[in-house]
Amino acid sequence: MIKVTLLSQIIKLLPREKFTELTLKYQTNKHHKGIDSWTHLVSMVFCQLANAGSLRDISNGLRSITGNISHLGLKRVPCKSSLSYINQNRDYRLFRDYYYSLVDHVKDAHDFQRQKLKRLKRKIFMIDASIIPLCLSIFDWAFYRKQKGAVKLHLMLDYDGCLPVFADLTHGKVHEINIARSMNYPKGSILVFDRGYIDYDWLNYLDSSKVFFVTRAKENMEFWHLEEITNSNKPNKKVREDYCIELTGYKACQQYPQKLRRVAYWDEELQKELVFLTNNFSWTAQTIADIYKERWSIEVFFKHIKQNLKIKSFIGTSFNAVMIQLWTALITMLILTYLKTKAEYKWHLSNLITFIRLNLFSKIDLFKWLDNPFHKKTIVNEWQLDLFSG
Repeated sequence: MIKVTLLSQIIKLLPREKFTELTLKYQTNKHHKGIDSWTHLVSMVFCQLANAGSLRDISNGLRSITGNISHLGLKRVPCKSSLSYINQNRDYRLFRDYYYSLVDHVKDAHDFQRQKLKRLKRKIFMIDASIIPLCLSIFDWAFYRKQKGAVKLHLMLDYDGCLPVFADLTHGKVHEINIARSMNYPKGSILVFDRGYIDYDWLNYLDSSKVFFVTRAKENMEFWHLEEITNSNKPNKKVREDYCIELTGYKACQQYPQKLRRVAYWDEELQKELVFLTNNFSWTAQTIADIYKERWSIEVFFKHIKQNLKIKSFIGTSFNAVMIQLWTALITMLILTYLKTKAEYKWHLSNLITFIRLNLFSKIDLFKWLDNPFHKKTIVNEWQLDLFSG
């Protein structure tokens, strides 16, 4: 019989040794007055899993646990004022660095397999960014536009498992390409991104670093057709053009003097022509279209984290408090993705989050429940029905 809650079993999945190392690095337990960094982490993960709406909800929710809070590694439950203070003053870099260490831990614990593009043996990464709007009158440090505030979440997803291997949180005015330039990409990998990332100087850097890229071409791109490319014996009616091109724009040709490949592809689902740009000349045009289609995975990730976790409303108003809440949301999403992948039952992520939320304090075996979340139907005998007949 399981004697600890579902929440306790989820928290036990978090490696505490690495977290302790980081608390020593940043000295975040100095003068903690009983509310140490681990208590802070557990409280914020609980906030995400329980969809707590305020500091009071977090405090009261943890107090209401049926059982000993020591199963969570806690000595005491923080009160509302203590949570407010540590969210404002504890260094958010602790949670940022712990997220990165947790990515490595999860990858070591499970061999993630891609759903499609299995014929490609290269690593595939998708990058994108999404705006998280904030009320400028409350979050006055998050100036974005004249009467709007925002922060921007930048992500790079590993296609194997669709886990964020890089994340950065910036002010809303920071352009995506500035963060993309700061990332390191493995030699021989494939990078997929939308037109917002097109900067020919950066594309030239990727090409010189032996990194392949697939993106959408800009409509105003100036170029010459050099030669047609035919990499398949079977004609593909969806491929309207497949050419090796050379940029002719004054700045573009200086920033990217090499040849590029331009593929015009008819998308039946969207009923429109999509024009792709890549530096790989050996793939078939269909493969290029299939690679770009998988970029939708990162859009789905943004949708899941915004709809199911608490990153659109905040329990603190300072920059530090917002960063802590966003990083703990990413930590929670990483745990949930791991649980979804390990489960035998084919969960949709939104359903998994909802069911965990409903059973957070239930004392059931986590992985047995993940594999078989629904009890078998009870067979009712005829003689049992006779009891209610009169």
